Amino acid sequence: MLQLELPWALALLPLPLLVYWLTPEFRDHGEAVRVPFFARLAKLTGKDPQSGAVVQQKGALQLLVGIASWLLVVAALTKPVWVAEPIVQEKSARDMLLIVDLSQSMDERDFIGASGEKVTRLEAVKEVLRDFIRRREKDRIGLAVFGNAAFPQAPFTEDHATVITLLDELSTGMAGPKTMIGDAIGLAIRLFDASDKQSKVAILLTDGNDSGSQMPVSRAAQIASENGIVIHTIAMGDPTTVGEQELDTDSLKDIADRTGGQYFLALDKAGLESIYAELDRLAPELLETISYRPKHQLFYYPLAALVICILLLAAAMLYTTARREQAHA
Repeated sequence: MLQLELPWALALLPLPLLVYWLTPEFRDHGEAVRVPFFARLAKLTGKDPQSGAVVQQKGALQLLVGIASWLLVVAALTKPVWVAEPIVQEKSARDMLLIVDLSQSMDERDFIGASGEKVTRLEAVKEVLRDFIRRREKDRIGLAVFGNAAFPQAPFTEDHATVITLLDELSTGMAGPKTMIGDAIGLAIRLFDASDKQSKVAILLTDGNDSGSQMPVSRAAQIASENGIVIHTIAMGDPTTVGEQELDTDSLKDIADRTGGQYFLALDKAGLESIYAELDRLAPELLETISYRPKHQLFYYPLAALVICILLLAAAMLYTTARREQAHA
């Protein structure tokens, strides 16, 4: 579909007529040569002299080229574009952050892996998260880890293969032996600050309790809630554990309640898989439709035609001049 981006430029079309009507004709007031035999000279040449200046008349070709050139200039000024058929794209309206505990207790071998043998809690998490990430085809997914402190591993991206690669490289203790849950939530808040998506979801997975974060867990959860971040919490391992590795289920429930998320307890790999299946149901892919119509500029076509007109006029004038010189010779 043809469209003019500056249609008001069409108001310039009558400008040459206004100039023609409102400005005086060009007159050459140069000096003349007086001869005593002017009347005889006029009689011999067959000319009928008139009083006043001589106004040079334009040829029909010049007039036509002038009109065509002005029309082409105005056509270029209107910025014509060809608007193509609309292209519709579906993009995710959600950013999802996976927050994984890398404290030393995640090295406990009490989960059954895909091979049927006991694996560490972290290995079980990796197996389940790989499938979970692959199923979230449209969501932008980020990855963060925490131990003594919280660290971003992957920004929000649709390149899920890279996220899975970074997930596979995780190892227990690489972020320190402690469990700073409050700091992990604080990191999530900072990462989501740069997100413009309407849905912000974090999944926090841990097998311990907060080891003294700089930001208290309850305060961090409250700030996350105020920023529209939903946090689902997953507790791994034996809830009856005591001591330094005690599983603080109450704190994880409070985080989920404050942010509008859900709390889950995973006692084994099968339970962990069912939790992520439930998360798929609770947070299905959220898509937004983006439609745009490509525009192709066409202003250079009238400009190219204008150049051709000028070249043709110049060639015609040169040809006419050459013919006259030959006739005089």
